[in-house]
Amino acid sequence: MRLLALAGDGIGPEIMAATLAVLDALQPHLSRKISVDERIIGFKALEAEGTTIPGDVIAAARAADGVLLGPVSHNAYPPREAGGLNPSGVLRRELDLFANIRPARSWPGIPAMAPHPTDLIICRENHEGFYADRNMHLGPGEFMPVPGVALAIRRITEEASRRIANTAFELAAGRENGRVTAIHKANVMRVSDGLFLEVVRDVARAHPDIAYDEMLVDAAAAHLVRAPGRFDILLTTNMFGDILSDLAGELCGGLGLAGSLNAGPLHAAAQAQHGSAPDIAGQDRANPASMILSLAMLLRHRGEERAARHIEDAMAACLARPETRTRDLGGVLGTAAFADTLCQDISERT
Repeated sequence: MRLLALAGDGIGPEIMAATLAVLDALQPHLSRKISVDERIIGFKALEAEGTTIPGDVIAAARAADGVLLGPVSHNAYPPREAGGLNPSGVLRRELDLFANIRPARSWPGIPAMAPHPTDLIICRENHEGFYADRNMHLGPGEFMPVPGVALAIRRITEEASRRIANTAFELAAGRENGRVTAIHKANVMRVSDGLFLEVVRDVARAHPDIAYDEMLVDAAAAHLVRAPGRFDILLTTNMFGDILSDLAGELCGGLGLAGSLNAGPLHAAAQAQHGSAPDIAGQDRANPASMILSLAMLLRHRGEERAARHIEDAMAACLARPETRTRDLGGVLGTAAFADTLCQDISERT
């Protein structure tokens, strides 16, 4: 199996090095050997090639069995015409990564607002919604016809809604108490969210063995805070999923502990859920857990269940004790030492 590693900006190189060290420790537990091709994106690629994601990187991503994508500082990039493309957005479009899958779980020993155990997944549509770079064939989805008036277009299609709904029900089918909750705002956006719900209900009828319900997005935010245990799979559109996944991650201990997988019919990319944190870059202070847990998701997606479980079990063991946590979680370890501890735990597993 071939993986493409794209470290990105800021703390990206540090957490990617930690993740690749964990992957190397996993080799005895894999059903097949994994090779890694490392390429540059972001500011390094912009300086070297005039674009933040060169064409050969996109081609390499298409040829790979999976992509490891570190955080990028896309808000600081120059305009698109000057080469400042968002690598994450480009890969989502070019590889048809229509599903963004973001688990949120509590970890024993980690202070969190959500009670333990909390274990849910937000299944978010990746290509549509209010995102200006994803809902038009040509040009942005935002425009200003006259000064002082800004408009935004939201695109929802039957095809995209059906694909993400099928993904959510497939995820639920593999869980012990699988339940799908469709998150929407159809009481206000009656046409667009109405279409989304119509399609989701049709998919739900094809899965009568899986529990299904619906909730308004504002009520869902309240329930995530008050009673996250009532959720299993939250199925929703792009912007709602983006916001709720950050909320769920923070409630469970922080985005540094939240993995993320972008998946499509042929390709998948594991991506750290947090940003590039340039203020701590190069200081051995970054927590690599999100990137490493995203690797576990990618491995599970590619059939390496045993290796994925080893990562998660080793992570749980390290997070349970202050002396084996990173400093942001009240521990004493830096990025590299935390990775070394995880690797040691994994190497002792059978």
